[in-house]
Amino acid sequence: MALQRPKGTQDHLPDGSPKLSRDVQASAFIHVQDTARRVLERAGAQFIDTPLFEEAELVKRGVGGSTDIVRKEMFTVYYFGDHGGYVLRPEGTASIVRAYLQNGLKQLPAPLKLWTHGPMFRAENVQKGRLRQFHQVDYEVLGSTDPLVDAEAIWLMWEVVRELGLTGVRVKLGSIGDPQDREAYNAYLRDLFTPHSERLSDDSRDRLTRNPMRILDSKSEGDQALIHELGVRPMLDFLGEEARAHFEATQGYLRDWDVPFDIDPSIVRGLDYYRRTAWELHHDGVGAKSALGGGGRYDGLAAQLGGQEVPGIGWAFGIERLLLALDTEGVAFPGTESPLLFLAAMDEENVGLAARVALEGRRVARVEFAYRALKPGNAFREADRRRARYAAVIGSDEASRGVLNIKNLSSGGGREVPLADLNAFLEQA
Repeated sequence: MALQRPKGTQDHLPDGSPKLSRDVQASAFIHVQDTARRVLERAGAQFIDTPLFEEAELVKRGVGGSTDIVRKEMFTVYYFGDHGGYVLRPEGTASIVRAYLQNGLKQLPAPLKLWTHGPMFRAENVQKGRLRQFHQVDYEVLGSTDPLVDAEAIWLMWEVVRELGLTGVRVKLGSIGDPQDREAYNAYLRDLFTPHSERLSDDSRDRLTRNPMRILDSKSEGDQALIHELGVRPMLDFLGEEARAHFEATQGYLRDWDVPFDIDPSIVRGLDYYRRTAWELHHDGVGAKSALGGGGRYDGLAAQLGGQEVPGIGWAFGIERLLLALDTEGVAFPGTESPLLFLAAMDEENVGLAARVALEGRRVARVEFAYRALKPGNAFREADRRRARYAAVIGSDEASRGVLNIKNLSSGGGREVPLADLNAFLEQA
């Protein structure tokens, strides 16, 4: 059997590949990352990069022991001695907060805006838009509790997808309150579900003691039917005065900025570190699980990781899922840049000259060259196959006179250009 890539992973392929689709097109990934960088860095965000694997304890503390990620989906890298082991990172926030604490980033002006992109890993069932190695764009803000920061974070997530050309998206906005609000809600859920615990799935029975709010996130149809039958009150009913005022202020900014959103009382977010603002970005084109990504506030995470209290908020979206949504809307964007000029020598003695001219031309444009001598017809066909705009061949006559006869492959027209003027020609082309 031929070697295959691991289940739940993808190869990101160059343009023109025979099995190319949008969600595996390398240039599409680069375009999403470049768009995110442009939008986020205009807002003052700085790039940060963290290791692909972290201490298992960081993920357990940061993500939460009651989550499916920790209990079922972590990829263990290795254990040794009495060390707790390393795991491939399942999300980006805990790693970024760890880097913030470890490297003294609190000394930088606050609020500190950070962003990153890269692969994440979860050992889960593979389905459309859900992979074991997937890629995210991640944005985090540390050092402020202001609801204006929350609203800006939501606006930036919206702005990235808007810049990409996606239209059929909606923001679902909620709040999970402060810790005391969450405790009160969990107590309410325990009282409500305990008499019906035998009807809950095994996972939800476990959550009933660990973190009852996670029951509302259950993928079990039976659990969801019971939730509907019992008429579970939303978390929003349990918000304290401060959390409610924060939630109202965040909504006010979004309305002022014309960001369309719906209040969704069912949003609880899947990770234990969230509090107050929580939201998701949805698109029906990615399937039944329509979330492209989401975010929320996590003011207690830094202390949970052993550091000082540092308020924070952030979001992430899956690039693969976003590309599926873009594909359903037929959104087009640039592929890999084609060469502006393709050069070939007509004889072996000028192959090196063609290469040297190409290297010089690369100071201003994308220029490619043939690694062996080609007849003019073959050279122009190769240039056309590479989708070059211009092509030129160098023979003894051109070499002796120091010129290139450059052919426009679209119009068929030609022009003689001195080698000394080539870069000026390329800059104006």
